[in-house]
Amino acid sequence: MRVFRIIGRSITSSFKSIFRNFSLSMASITCTVITLLLVSIGILLSYNINNITKDIENELTIVILMDKEVTEEEIKETEGIIKNIDNIDTVVFNSKDEIKDHLASQSDTYAKIVESWGDDENPLQDSFVVTVENIKDINETATTLRNLDYVDVVRYGETMVNKLINTFDGIKNGTIVLVVALILVTTFLIGNTIKITIHARKNEIDIMRLVGTSNTVVKMPFIIEGFLLGAIGSILPILITILGYSYLYDHMDSVGMSNILNVIRLAPPNTIVYHTSLILFVSGSVIGMFGSVRAVRRYLTI
Repeated sequence: MRVFRIIGRSITSSFKSIFRNFSLSMASITCTVITLLLVSIGILLSYNINNITKDIENELTIVILMDKEVTEEEIKETEGIIKNIDNIDTVVFNSKDEIKDHLASQSDTYAKIVESWGDDENPLQDSFVVTVENIKDINETATTLRNLDYVDVVRYGETMVNKLINTFDGIKNGTIVLVVALILVTTFLIGNTIKITIHARKNEIDIMRLVGTSNTVVKMPFIIEGFLLGAIGSILPILITILGYSYLYDHMDSVGMSNILNVIRLAPPNTIVYHTSLILFVSGSVIGMFGSVRAVRRYLTI
């Protein structure tokens, strides 16, 4: 029971301290809100970037055009080599006759063009359509394919892929830098809030020492205060994460993204917003407690 009384008094004292130093507490909470909003954006961006990357990996193909005079044996040999290359996921062979028939079936215009070639003429080339396991290694995979015997041309839209990968990496790295910087600022602000609280309660702390109060009892209110500042600061980011992401997912057409929906599709909210919210609450609480512990160790010598 004594433990519960101590915790209860510490929580009450922490709330009083937050209101007593309201302006500084609000500064700490505001900075926590901004930090956790960026953390939320970073998590959701990272999750969706990974989701988009997987979609691209599933849809992006490398087209390998074989030499025009290649034989059946050479095609089979090349197919075996391709299947054994690292990062290759699937390999599909299309003969030039199959491509010709498929082209003719697309429209009357193509059918007339194919018909004009004659029965013995086919300027097309046998090809392989390849998918990869990891899109980031696609350049190395394409280079390996280009160096194979009997391969004439390898195409996969390398310029677009490189720009896409660089853009995604830049967004993730920039978000990480901002989040780390704001975490440091938030920790500093919460530490200053606790420091002022320690100075304001200096006489009370001295009396507690004189009557033999344990170090844990003296420190507990300050640590709980830091926890509360971080936890309170996580409430708004959690609400924005749940409501904002769900709204954006449901109204992508109405916010001007209909033209790029075929490329960028947000992952369904489902559990991702709740997992993110849990991370935000834990992060806010940990940041608050870390700032508090830092201040207690530095300014409260017991």
